[in-house]
Amino acid sequence: MPSIILIRHGETDWNIEGRYQGQADPPLNAEGILQAQSLVQELSNSSLEIVYTSPLRRTRQTANYLASNFGIPVVDDPRLMEIHQGDWQTRLRSEIEALYPKLFSDWETNPWEVTPPGGEHLSQVQARVYAAMNEIINSETHNIIGLVTHRIPIALIKVRFQKMDPDIVRTIHLPNAYWEEIQIPLPFTGSPNSN
Repeated sequence: MPSIILIRHGETDWNIEGRYQGQADPPLNAEGILQAQSLVQELSNSSLEIVYTSPLRRTRQTANYLASNFGIPVVDDPRLMEIHQGDWQTRLRSEIEALYPKLFSDWETNPWEVTPPGGEHLSQVQARVYAAMNEIINSETHNIIGLVTHRIPIALIKVRFQKMDPDIVRTIHLPNAYWEEIQIPLPFTGSPNSN
């Protein structure tokens, strides 16, 4: 039974500011670098064999610390990127609330009914993240696989494999440098509604 270690990237200055990142590309800040280094220690007994990562800088930097310290390969997969938030990206939460009061309120309370202006719908993110998971699980020969990604992709993976309510994508608390190991039951069919 393969294990997936879900890992959220370390902190960026935008996380502190409350600035929406989406697929914008700020790097880790000093605290985020410390968090990535701490992940190496926290996962030292995990027998991590390979790391897949979103190619955005904050995830790639986090993954690189793990890969270099474990001496394992790191593989970029754009399907693991955060939701594209369109016009909301680079803006402060307060600015988005002021510019899009009704839409943003709906995003907070009913996220599956909202698409950020010029961005992705959650179903689009779900489709690409699940496609990546299907391919990784069905083709990967390693048993302990790291996945360094973002809050919404991790939430969607938890929805799928832990049978959580889909609405948790906006409410679940996944701090920077969060990690969790999940078991993938075999046989794995690749269907979003099974396993």
